[in-house]
Amino acid sequence: MISLADPTIILTVVVYLTVVVAIGVWAARRTHNAKDFFIAGQGIGLLVTSLATMSAAFSGFLFIGGPGLTYRLGMASFFIAFPVSFTAGLLCWTVAKRLRMLSEVREVFTVPDAILCRFRSRWASGLAAAAVVIGTLGYLGAQLQAMGVIIESIFGTRELFGEHSLAFAMAAGLLLVLAYAVAGGMVAGVYTDVFQGILMVGAAVTVFYYALESGGGLASIAEQIANSETFGTAFLDPLGNLPVMTAIGFFFIFAVGNLGQPQTLHKFYMLDDPRKLKWLPLTLGLSQTLVVLIWLGIGLAVPALVASGSLDALTRPDDAAPTFLLNFAPPVLAGLVFAGILAAIMSTADSFVNIASAALVRDLPKAFGKRIEGELFWGRIAVVGIAIASAVFAYLYGDLIALLGTFAFGTFAAALAPAIAVGLNWRRVTPIAATASIATGLGLNLALEFLAKQTYFPALPKPAFQPGVLPAAVSLATSFTVLFVLTWLTGKPEGDDIDDDVAAVMEL
Repeated sequence: MISLADPTIILTVVVYLTVVVAIGVWAARRTHNAKDFFIAGQGIGLLVTSLATMSAAFSGFLFIGGPGLTYRLGMASFFIAFPVSFTAGLLCWTVAKRLRMLSEVREVFTVPDAILCRFRSRWASGLAAAAVVIGTLGYLGAQLQAMGVIIESIFGTRELFGEHSLAFAMAAGLLLVLAYAVAGGMVAGVYTDVFQGILMVGAAVTVFYYALESGGGLASIAEQIANSETFGTAFLDPLGNLPVMTAIGFFFIFAVGNLGQPQTLHKFYMLDDPRKLKWLPLTLGLSQTLVVLIWLGIGLAVPALVASGSLDALTRPDDAAPTFLLNFAPPVLAGLVFAGILAAIMSTADSFVNIASAALVRDLPKAFGKRIEGELFWGRIAVVGIAIASAVFAYLYGDLIALLGTFAFGTFAAALAPAIAVGLNWRRVTPIAATASIATGLGLNLALEFLAKQTYFPALPKPAFQPGVLPAAVSLATSFTVLFVLTWLTGKPEGDDIDDDVAAVMEL
């Protein structure tokens, strides 16, 4: 049972968040136009870009969702984290340079902007914008759900509000995110990342040390888990009780699907000098690898502590990280980690609401041949609606944070990865192929997820897959297939339907 945290933890969190809010106020004074609001004025350096990209990719999904998923699935959960070893390089070598250079020759703020430039198709860019909005509902919802879990842990709201505690905590977190994101836009998000990103890398390594120490070392942890009736040796197996197709699906989605994540791709527009991209695989890959240690450490330590009787079995797997920090980490460290996670969630939430508001205010109107006057004002209005809708969606979804994040990640991947990753590197890909790929990935993933989870219409059949096959993996594979088949049927080798400046960027 999680109860009211140590006063030291509360004080640390309050001081930390005061600094973060001060950054938001400072950022609001630097946000003067749509370019500032959506891409931080395209004036941030390599370190900031790396930390912002890492935070957008992980945040509450990793710090809270990761250990919770490990508690439920065992070591098989790390098929999500394994791609971290190479995705930074994959991103930079396939899409980063071309996206950044597109913003040199065109006014490009978003992924749908890039798709419109490449394919000259309003259908393609409009569908991409819809995918961004829908995926954001899930991903932002996961961040708000993680924030609710942390607020419950720090302030003991479960004892006050009972079964409604998470809803109350998520509502409080939502108000904090809204105040932060509406004012500062992307400027607030990226500069918070500098402050909290460095701390989180150090905290992850430190927490990993305390996690191993709490269980008596890695060998002792493994022995306790293996001898436990609750977990057993299957917990430590690479697959455990997880169907092999689920493990392959996790790896496929989080490796290849990384190429279609707008919250990551969006950061490349902000870099002040595209020549710095050559160092991004090193800085981004290193920071991601170190931060994953908090997932590994807590993910193994908590089951071992439960197995040894040092902790009661968790009623909610997502409580794994808060429970460990409150009971086994020094109060100051726990406070810094809690505060750092909150700050990471705030900056990541800020990124999501801004890319989604850009999709609503810029990209969807452009798909209909319109342009909204006062984009900065309406962008801030859109932020409010998106954040509220995401919180409601996450609460009604009612599953683990990591699984909600996987749904959102899969939506982005299936809809956007083929058109972006292949389209920016192969001139033959046609607007018809890109549009059909985006529509297929988005529509199929939503349909399969709905059929797999819905309980309102018993007569509707469940997807007839081999056990363990993930809807997002099927959707991503189908989206790639549609792109390649239609390109083969409709494409021209010379790709003469591409504008000259875009073609020049593709040749770089």
